[in-house]
Amino acid sequence: MWDILKVTDRDTANPDNVILIYSGRSVNAAQEYNSGSGWSREHVWAKSRGDFGTSPGPGTDVHHLRPCDVSVNSTRNNRNFDECVTCQDVIDNGFNTGSKKDANLWTFEPPDEVKGDVARMIMYMAIRYEGGSGEPDLELTNTLLDKSSKQPLQANLATLLEWNSLDSVSDWERNRNEVIFSDFQGNRNPFIDNPELAEYLWGDSTGIDWYPDFPASTEQLNDDQGFLIYPNPGNQSLFIKGKYSELKIFNMNGSELGTYRNQEMIDTTFLKEGVYIVRISNNVGKSTVKKLLVL
Repeated sequence: MWDILKVTDRDTANPDNVILIYSGRSVNAAQEYNSGSGWSREHVWAKSRGDFGTSPGPGTDVHHLRPCDVSVNSTRNNRNFDECVTCQDVIDNGFNTGSKKDANLWTFEPPDEVKGDVARMIMYMAIRYEGGSGEPDLELTNTLLDKSSKQPLQANLATLLEWNSLDSVSDWERNRNEVIFSDFQGNRNPFIDNPELAEYLWGDSTGIDWYPDFPASTEQLNDDQGFLIYPNPGNQSLFIKGKYSELKIFNMNGSELGTYRNQEMIDTTFLKEGVYIVRISNNVGKSTVKKLLVL
């Protein structure tokens, strides 16, 4: 894990260094821990919240592991993430990190520039670990937990939703997500790819159907353009009514599975059971998106 973090959190201006999450400092990557005088691995979802330690699964998931100054890591401890009320500055080797802890509440507020990063990592953990295979069922809550609690909960949900909205996804996050997916774990943090998903799970859009932001023209065709795909649900062939120039089929991860032009019938036997997205475009670049269910 130490070696992976040297890649995922490498300082692009100095490849021998890593960036510390709550401090923003660039430090020598070779000095991992170093008897407490180097950098440490921060479990952004504190490993005591669910009591999973450093065991494989949540304890070693790179999506929420970040390099951190040892003293700052100790200060954060397992504090809830929230805006502080009685704020105290968090200092890293004489440097004001921009992080704050509350003098009276068991809370920690990271710097503005990584608040969204923290929120999206915490949200990832909540949907990734659902209690299967002996792993804890991690959940988000608006109730602040005390230091001794080992419940598999993390607060404060309302604040995390706000941070996700205010601090948009950075190129740093996107690159880190891609490196973890391509080179190490083979999975992605969906809240980096689609930050709006958080609102559909916990926020103002709960109960509303959500579809990923598939590549499509920003100028959409209205439903009255007369496109019809049938049978839907289906499992053998897809018929298209209406004049179109291009049709693309995507899975729910946004991966393109096929492109077709001016065909009235498409063989869909290659599709497994599930939900797919069909994007149909006309010859002036407008498009509409429809859901396809394969049984």
